[in-house]
Amino acid sequence: MLENFLQAINEKKIVSVAFVAKEDGILRVRKCVPFDYGVSRKYKDGENRFHFYDLNSPEGKHNLSLLPAQIQKLDILNEVFNPIYYVTWTPINWIVKRDWGLYS
Repeated sequence: MLENFLQAINEKKIVSVAFVAKEDGILRVRKCVPFDYGVSRKYKDGENRFHFYDLNSPEGKHNLSLLPAQIQKLDILNEVFNPIYYVTWTPINWIVKRDWGLYS
């Protein structure tokens, strides 16, 4: 799963991720931009997480951080994304190295 995630980052491909939501235990499938993998700045538990930008949540587009145990399936889709539309901050702290030009 991590290998596919890293490949999607490097190829700038959108992914489909099936995961079990912590709040209600329901399996969800989302179309996402893969952002990063590693310890979150938001969660202070020191756990590695997959960091996505959720494109099709009923609540609207938002960041989504998932623990590896939550993810049931991750597929690379045949859709390319352009970081210019999703990276809205100055990216100086990516955990996973990538070649996204100005957004690396």
